[in-house]
Amino acid sequence: MYGWLWHRLPGPAAVRVLILTAAALAVLAACFLWVFPAVAPFMPFNETTVGE
Repeated sequence: MYGWLWHRLPGPAAVRVLILTAAALAVLAACFLWVFPAVAPFMPFNETTVGE
């Protein structure tokens, strides 16, 4: 997959690195802003049994 991305992007290596860095940051931001908060209520991390 990474090879496919690298060969499909335009420009020299420096431009490709910038494009991939921006894409990775966009995916990370989308995960923290929308995906993780949407999934958090369904995770069992707040259901502790210690101390009961």
